[in-house]
Amino acid sequence: MAFFEWGMVSPAFFVGSRQGVDVKTNRAELQQGFEEQLANLGFEIVQLEWAGNAQRPVVRLRVEHRTPDRPVSLDDCALVSRRLEAWLDQGARLPERYVLEVSSPGFDRPLTRDRDFHRFRGRRVAVRGARMLCGRASRLEGELLGLVRGGDGSAIRLRLNEGDEVEVPRTEVRDARLVHDWSQAIQ
Repeated sequence: MAFFEWGMVSPAFFVGSRQGVDVKTNRAELQQGFEEQLANLGFEIVQLEWAGNAQRPVVRLRVEHRTPDRPVSLDDCALVSRRLEAWLDQGARLPERYVLEVSSPGFDRPLTRDRDFHRFRGRRVAVRGARMLCGRASRLEGELLGLVRGGDGSAIRLRLNEGDEVEVPRTEVRDARLVHDWSQAIQ
């Protein structure tokens, strides 16, 4: 699983026109640029999603502080958005009509990086696959026990609600997220 999810099936390039200038943006280069810009601000990417179309691309970023000991505020999102928009506009990196959405990881925070699976060990998570996972269901929920490495790659280790422990190969995982316990928020 990478930092991004593909919101559409398309070529690796956005192609458009920006005030008479051809715009061709490689997504990998754009992601690297986002990472550099965010690092300068003290943030990092949790998730990057692409949606929209070539004429009006939509870029969705979930960000967190480099030291994730404090939540991302609305002011943080505004700061990041303004800085990234200025950077995008300066280099004509996307067509003029792009949409940039910046948000915090939220309560249902996606787990996208290896360190996320270590950091949130012991928390409740939901893992979804395109097909049935571990012969049970396409969505599994349970306590995150961590990430294990094997000869075929890594797997997410879970203790399911029924108490069984399973290892779900990351190659089969479409999405992994924290599950927020709303009963704790009400008390």
